[in-house]
Amino acid sequence: MDLLALRSELKRLIIEALDLRGRTEADIDDDAPLFGDGLKLDSLDALQLAVALEERYGLEVPEGEEGRRIFASVSALAAFVASKR
Repeated sequence: MDLLALRSELKRLIIEALDLRGRTEADIDDDAPLFGDGLKLDSLDALQLAVALEERYGLEVPEGEEGRRIFASVSALAAFVASKR
């Protein structure tokens, strides 16, 4: 799967896992922050998203600073998932 398709799949996963009703893939910029000023996710969202990623892709999401880098944006998430395949 190429990175463009993976980013699209991850956006759908974010919308589904976090129940972001009214949001579409087009509403989520690949490079916008997922937390803070971007999508405005919080720590509970991070936990839910980590669980969804682990279930969908069978990988372990690290905690701490490395986890924060992975959750920086959809592009960062896609790079992480791609590196674990």
